[in-house]
Amino acid sequence: MPAFRRVAAGMGAAFALLCLTHYPLLRLPFYWDELGQFVPASLDIYHRLAWVPYTTVPNVHPPGVMAYLAAVWCVLGYSIMGTRVAMLCFAAAGLAAQWKLTYRLSGAAAASSLSALFLFTCPLFFSQSIMAQLDLPAMAATTIALVLFLDERFVLCAAVCSVAVMLKETAIVAPALFGFLLLRRGQTRTALLFILPLAPLLVWLVELKRATGHWFGSPEFTDYNLFYPLNPVRLLLALIRRGYYLLIGSGHIIGSIALVFWLRKRPISREWGVAFAFVAVHVAVITVLGGAVLERYLLPALPVLYAAFAVAIWNLPRKVRNLAALALTACLLAACFINPPYPFPMENNLAWTTFVTLDQQAAQYVEAALPDATIASSFPVAGELRRPEMGYVTRPMHVLEINDFRAENLSGKVRGHADALVAYSVMWDPLHTLNRPAWKELLTRFYGYIQPAQIDEIPQLTGMREAFRICASGQCVIVFRK
Repeated sequence: MPAFRRVAAGMGAAFALLCLTHYPLLRLPFYWDELGQFVPASLDIYHRLAWVPYTTVPNVHPPGVMAYLAAVWCVLGYSIMGTRVAMLCFAAAGLAAQWKLTYRLSGAAAASSLSALFLFTCPLFFSQSIMAQLDLPAMAATTIALVLFLDERFVLCAAVCSVAVMLKETAIVAPALFGFLLLRRGQTRTALLFILPLAPLLVWLVELKRATGHWFGSPEFTDYNLFYPLNPVRLLLALIRRGYYLLIGSGHIIGSIALVFWLRKRPISREWGVAFAFVAVHVAVITVLGGAVLERYLLPALPVLYAAFAVAIWNLPRKVRNLAALALTACLLAACFINPPYPFPMENNLAWTTFVTLDQQAAQYVEAALPDATIASSFPVAGELRRPEMGYVTRPMHVLEINDFRAENLSGKVRGHADALVAYSVMWDPLHTLNRPAWKELLTRFYGYIQPAQIDEIPQLTGMREAFRICASGQCVIVFRK
């Protein structure tokens, strides 16, 4: 019971801190994949108990997080703020598990607190903490499972792994690794426990196949996530991007240097070997299986990474230790607000808050000035205007959705078919990297990149004039109308 009280107290303190620091963001509308996939799927469960979504494209992602949100809404009623607070519960569990993991690996409370500080200030963790997506819940569950495995509480570990795979399918990495390690130790009967997490995942896949005719929801999803990444060039670039984010970006280079010095001075213990193996296997799986190379897929690896950084830094001489810890924390904090000079997913830091704020103001203008007009735009703005529950409009607008803003779409699909067009900053690219011939050729050849029309070309392509523009922090939303 004392141990349970300590865990509860730690989670409570983490939850209170997260609520306090995220309070200004809790009412922000849903962003990108939240409004395109996960919130609609959650609403389908909430309204009709439909485990396979029908208002969005079904795919292989298990319904664990969506069912959790639907259950929260059954108790509290549907709201954006309630959804974001509910997701903070997973973030609090992840922070508490981070502290416990580091303590289990090092036995040093100070290093454990430092690792929790690194995770808390990590821009990816901070932004994802309130977002209705799958990777942070999976991070919390797999970190708890890793702690339980190191404590040799195998039955409870297998149970947590069973929950983890229903939060996100890639969490199957944890029980697969644990079972393999136990087999290597000759603990065959115990290793069989880690077959159990396959059961709920298989049940989900059977239901998905029954409802859609496809094991992974759709052939397009299967091709994009199973076969598309296997091109050697795409695979190599994905590995480089993963390595850069984990070991260099956002100040991680400081922790990586400290880690190299620490590992040179001591052999890797069995516990650290298990933790590092989990990171290696997880990174390999999400690189080989996954068309979108999103940094949020790396979240389950961050607790081990920050545990290693914190322990390595804590073993440096005092003055160097203090400087390194302060520098890494400062870099992580700065990266929450300062965008990198290259294109990146805006959900990686607080840039997404600017995106949704601008979209919300543009949507309010469209709803007030063009209430009965047909509005053309692409995802996610099309979804923002179509579904009031996402937080942008008060009633559904008439929407003509286009795939992108290339010139042929604007002249062929928008001109003469829509009364207005909402264009927005699709990509953060302050150095205009995507306009350079070498990068453009690479992206076009291997990723199907199509350059959108320039803003000053839109009036001629659509026959519309600019009626509204709002910009902030290098992002813009522009409304054109007849």
